[in-house]
Amino acid sequence: MKKFLFALIAIGLSAGSFAQTPVSYKKRPTLAVNFFLKDMTTANLIDHSSLSTVLSKNQWAKLKDMSPGLSFNYYEGLTEHVDFVGTLGGSFVKYPFSYFSGVPASTDSKFLLETSAGLNIKLLRDKYFVVPYFNIGLGVSMYGGTYFAAYMPTGLGLQFDLGEGTYVHTLFGYNAKISNFATNHLNYSIGIGSPLKEKKEVPLVVAPPPPPPVEIDTDGDGILDSKDKCPAVAGVAKYDGCPVPDTDGDGINDENDKCPTVKGLAKYNGCPVPDRDKDGINDEEDKCADVPGVARYQGCPVPDGDKDGINDEEDKCPDVPGVRENNGCPVIKEEVIKKVAASSKNIFFVTGSAKLMSKSFKSLKEVAAILKADAALKLDIEGHTDNTGSDKINEPLSKNRAISVYDYLATKAGVDASKLSTEGFGSTKPVADNKTAKGRGLNRRVEMKLKYY
Repeated sequence: MKKFLFALIAIGLSAGSFAQTPVSYKKRPTLAVNFFLKDMTTANLIDHSSLSTVLSKNQWAKLKDMSPGLSFNYYEGLTEHVDFVGTLGGSFVKYPFSYFSGVPASTDSKFLLETSAGLNIKLLRDKYFVVPYFNIGLGVSMYGGTYFAAYMPTGLGLQFDLGEGTYVHTLFGYNAKISNFATNHLNYSIGIGSPLKEKKEVPLVVAPPPPPPVEIDTDGDGILDSKDKCPAVAGVAKYDGCPVPDTDGDGINDENDKCPTVKGLAKYNGCPVPDRDKDGINDEEDKCADVPGVARYQGCPVPDGDKDGINDEEDKCPDVPGVRENNGCPVIKEEVIKKVAASSKNIFFVTGSAKLMSKSFKSLKEVAAILKADAALKLDIEGHTDNTGSDKINEPLSKNRAISVYDYLATKAGVDASKLSTEGFGSTKPVADNKTAKGRGLNRRVEMKLKYY
């Protein structure tokens, strides 16, 4: 492949040596003869009225009112788009001096000699048949051998290419006065010019053929660049001069990588850190690498402190073995529940107050014994009243009666206060009809409910 490329380069260089030098369209020195008509009338009319007025009244000068003349032009290209032009011309005219010059207008035709230097700014290069251009310059004139004036020639023209450097020029010109003896006037010209010297032919130079290509080994791996698929990187012949590949880009080449398509570490022979229990936590970060777990416990399962098969996050009694049906808490024996319910019916207060009567103490001590026997058990104490009186009285009374039971159990019966909670419901939860004395008696009560959470 390399030899083939070098051969193509050699052929290209050889062909280029015979190619033509790029053509220059910069104009050669050229002499032209121009015939012109000098219009001394129209510009003066425009100055004293306007172009639209002159056109609408058909006041533009006729051919019979114009003065013919002859000029010689010298052209030379400064660039392909700009030509220098020097002009020397003469004509016999009746010169209309301006009022401010102090000289009366001429009644006889006298010789007007003009010379100027300027630029033709071409919109196209001379390679085209028709080339539009702008003309601008500076000029001086002598009229009748006496009056000297300065003017600025401007105009729009067309250049026609007749071949071999010969051109026809047409120009619609406007000579603007600069000095007192000058006057604004129009100039219409046409001429033909040919180059003053032949076009210089650039000799063709045939470049010597390029030297034969030299076989090189850029990366110094012993495999020549023409046979090296990685000529700038040292490699091995087995991979056509390229290095041993590293498909997964982990820095361990495929020949030493036991997991060539998955990024890994050198200590695991190019494989990722293993995850033996497949819990998504690699063994280096997994404290229970052989048992599936969760990230918040560093790869270990959610703990089960009481070993009841219900993990601590779901177990409402994480320190006491229980059953799933009771959210991980033990099932309270039916006879214990009944015993506490019976004790609740034997709690009495002084009428209209939250003071406990002494005949309540035996039942409360029995409840205290149940709570002390099971460290996980807790007790909700709920106070209730009948509907006699208003809620403003009944609700605080029910709360205070529950608190009295709480205080007795915590201070007199030795129950841990953290195992107790109180609430008062007033008359909102009746268990019997408040219309009878028996019903109201049943509604005035304290309920004690065992729980594990």
